[in-house]
Amino acid sequence: MTSPTSRRTVLTAALAAAAGAGTVASAASASAAPPAVPSSSAGSSATPEVLVDNRFWHTYTDWRCGTGDGTRVLPGARPGLVIATPAGRTDYTDPHTGVTAAWDHATWTSAVHRSAVPATEVIASWNARTPAGTWIQVELSGVYADGTATPWFVMGRWAAGDGDIRRTSVDGQGDPHSSVWTDTLAVDDPASGVRLVSYRLRLTLYRTPGSRLTPTVWRVGAMASEVPDRFTVPASTPALARELPVPRYSQNIHIGRYPEYDNGGEAWCSPTSSQMIIEHWGRRPTEEDLAWVKPGLPDPQVCHAARHTYDYQYEGCGNWPFNAAYAATYRDMNAVVTRLGSLTDLERLIRAGIPVITSQSFLKEELTGAGYGTSGHLMTVIGFTPGGDVIANDPASPDNDAVRRVYRRREWENIWLRTKRYDANGKVRSGTGGVGYIFWPAESAPSQHRALRSLGLV
Repeated sequence: MTSPTSRRTVLTAALAAAAGAGTVASAASASAAPPAVPSSSAGSSATPEVLVDNRFWHTYTDWRCGTGDGTRVLPGARPGLVIATPAGRTDYTDPHTGVTAAWDHATWTSAVHRSAVPATEVIASWNARTPAGTWIQVELSGVYADGTATPWFVMGRWAAGDGDIRRTSVDGQGDPHSSVWTDTLAVDDPASGVRLVSYRLRLTLYRTPGSRLTPTVWRVGAMASEVPDRFTVPASTPALARELPVPRYSQNIHIGRYPEYDNGGEAWCSPTSSQMIIEHWGRRPTEEDLAWVKPGLPDPQVCHAARHTYDYQYEGCGNWPFNAAYAATYRDMNAVVTRLGSLTDLERLIRAGIPVITSQSFLKEELTGAGYGTSGHLMTVIGFTPGGDVIANDPASPDNDAVRRVYRRREWENIWLRTKRYDANGKVRSGTGGVGYIFWPAESAPSQHRALRSLGLV
């Protein structure tokens, strides 16, 4: 098969700067073999583990401690933020339709969160309900270690549907130290020592003027991390044998479908993986939800997921927070984007019954049994064999029956957790460093709550 379509890799610019133009192979050297990957004995075992700080606002106290302008907090088992009395009205011109419309709006700004980790990356994610006639914007502003501040960066303009606005990331955002790459605020040159030490989030809730409609936001937050600079990671010790019963869906049976949502097939790894986890938790779209899908297509819910995760600026379905936001549109679902530090962290979640969607990139020969290489691909980890190997529902499979795969632990661990790699032309590229999506029900078992709390997610 061909390589799954690449998600924009967020560290490419930083890695190129760190490597230096003179040390990166040119495109003309396409036939050259990739350089040898350094072994762990060459120093990567001494590299610090991935450092992550998760902060999510979702409790009644969290919302009350922020600063609202036109918003109010809904109490209850799942507290949320809504529009009370709009703070103003503004015009928004949708860059993807050219339509200008007026919207009433209200805002909420979080208290400053000082990260436990001076960070090279920050990724925001949110859970919200946006009925027709409403949408939200999520922004982030950070402070560097020297006390200077970033501007307010737009991390997403989002609606569950696409009838009012086109959900979108915003390109071209940056300051002298950092840039926003689709869904990730990243320090351009980590080797410079520049780090983000704190941040605030700002929500703007929009609704049709004069209406009583409102979005409801149940959760907003971010993962800040110090991304370690490494080609290999230390090996972990297997500690779990368990497999979770997760539905299996292939992205490849959708090749050529819905070009307006990136043409199906290899571009749909992220929504296909998201749909598997959503259905694992007993949620799925209704027949009414799926009425727009062409009759007779298999697994129409995967088409639905692709449409409702599609980022019109990125022109693809691989926006990480948009996938989490889609999952949280289902009844009483929570969803976040985070970074895990090891397979031990992943085993902790699987032990508690929580499957995880992971992002990785690799050459064909780096992952035995995959049968493909990719510069960015999502799959769903559903368990571990008695020997510690990774059991994954890999949507890059010819059909649903072939989706379940077993991958060698050491190979899989390295391609997921590393932050630098070589492509087939010998050029240095970025790796995601353990990025994953985690979805779970609001009413979760005590063991699940403990596992999530241990990772700072609840």
